[in-house]
Amino acid sequence: MKKVTLILAAVASLWASGASAMTVQEFLTSASRIPRNPTALLRSDTRRLMNEVQQAFSAVRGEQDAARTAGRRPATCMPEKVSLSADALLARFNAIPPARRSISVTQAVREWMAAEHPCPD
Repeated sequence: MKKVTLILAAVASLWASGASAMTVQEFLTSASRIPRNPTALLRSDTRRLMNEVQQAFSAVRGEQDAARTAGRRPATCMPEKVSLSADALLARFNAIPPARRSISVTQAVREWMAAEHPCPD
C-alpha cells in the first residue's frame, strides 16, 4: 500500500509540474502588463499568474512530501505556510539572468525554496 501511495504521489508531482509549463519570461511579460492597483485582482491574467504560482508551490510541496514518504532527504524543507508578496516574487524572478528565464515557473520556485528553505544535513 505504501508503494502505491508513493507512486501516486510521484505521478501527481509529475503531472503538477507538467501543468505548470509557463516560463519565467512568459510570467514576467504577463505580469508587466498588469496595472499595480486594486482592480488588478479582477483581471483574468492576474488570476492566471496567481494560479501558476500556486501550482508551482503545490508541485514543489508534493515533491517534498513524496521524498519524505520514500524515506529520502527532500530538496526543500518548506514550512507549512510560505508567505510572500507579489513584489518579492517579481524581484526573485527578475533576479534570474535573462539567459535562464526559459526555465518553468515551477523550476524557479523549486530553486528558490531550496535556497530559502534547505533541509538540514
